[in-house]
Amino acid sequence: MRCNAFRNPGSHRVFVRKFSLRDFRSWDAVTVEPGPGITLFLGPNGHGKTNLLEALGYLATLSSHRVSTDAPLIRAGASAAQIGAVVVNDSRELSVDVEINDGKANRARMNSSPLRRPREILGVLRGVLFAPEDLSLVRGDPGDRRRFLDELLSSRIPRMAAVRADYDKVLRQRSALLKTAGGALRRGTRSSDGASALATLDVWDGHLAMHGAELLAARMRLVAELGPHVAASYARIAPESRPASIAYRSSLGASMPEELTDPGHQWIREDVELLEASFLNELAQARPREIDRGVCLVGPHRDDLELRLGDQPAKGFASHGESWSFALSLRLAAFELLRSDGTDPVLMLDDVFAELDRKRRRALATVAADAEQVLITAAVTEDVPEELHATRFAIEAVDRPEGRTSTLR
Repeated sequence: MRCNAFRNPGSHRVFVRKFSLRDFRSWDAVTVEPGPGITLFLGPNGHGKTNLLEALGYLATLSSHRVSTDAPLIRAGASAAQIGAVVVNDSRELSVDVEINDGKANRARMNSSPLRRPREILGVLRGVLFAPEDLSLVRGDPGDRRRFLDELLSSRIPRMAAVRADYDKVLRQRSALLKTAGGALRRGTRSSDGASALATLDVWDGHLAMHGAELLAARMRLVAELGPHVAASYARIAPESRPASIAYRSSLGASMPEELTDPGHQWIREDVELLEASFLNELAQARPREIDRGVCLVGPHRDDLELRLGDQPAKGFASHGESWSFALSLRLAAFELLRSDGTDPVLMLDDVFAELDRKRRRALATVAADAEQVLITAAVTEDVPEELHATRFAIEAVDRPEGRTSTLR
């Protein structure tokens, strides 16, 4: 039974009415009409059920939760994969389509009209996907946690995807200069090529600080807003454990203005300008080390989301159960933060109930029962809590000469 007693009264009804895949992973072609409420995709492991949620997750974030590149998403023997969905937002329908290409740029459409860049579809489908891979948010590298923040940022503020893309472009150019022109940079103004290389580095420093400051400010503000939701979610899932907290750890170090690290700080445009100046100051101090090592040592690409249990970092100190609880808390906090913006995100649960004990299943089921739309994958019915009454689809795989193909019934 669904209970909407705790939903934001001003929230919009948003759900995926229909989605289609062609040549995506193990699916040659499929169309699913899940509708609002809870939908369960049931099938043995390896038969393609996770691929369905991965495709919707890709529409929401333009990335996969399983792989870092797009090539594995294209079915063997095909040159491109296609994902399309019809999203209902307060009775208004929007269709979005993405074509994932092998060896050339991806393409996207909205309401059948081509878009200049795929990232222009971001924000149409807001979703939160919880999967077994999320354990890496606690135990993995900082890149996993940065990706979590940036995907959530782009979902809330789609233009931040462009800011991140601009930052990454400048970072690649600046890193290439440090790597290839190290000798000239070390000679400095003593030679004409050194003076030219230093002047070019100054230009890239300015661009890196400009885009990096905007990305950094957005991340820090996000972490401040996300923190109370993480603490509350973790306390609900693991009330006997130490309190959970998160903090943003910046590579600006001592150059970071102290007043901006206060979680209660009210961000204004001038703060971004202050961060930009601090960024340039830290780059100046790090320049000898960067030239010596040939790498960019300062910027959001070096930052981390610090997860703590009590006074200890979660990574390396949290038990297996605590790590699962923290990973789940991060996703539930993301769900609640997106919901606080006025729109329920689609909640996608990829084969996670089997990984959770009864207490964590109950906590996740409580959120799922209150969500506008929930999509769940499971290998067996017993993995899904009984209180979640769902529309069910069975997933089967057929082995053919050209490879395994999934079917839906």
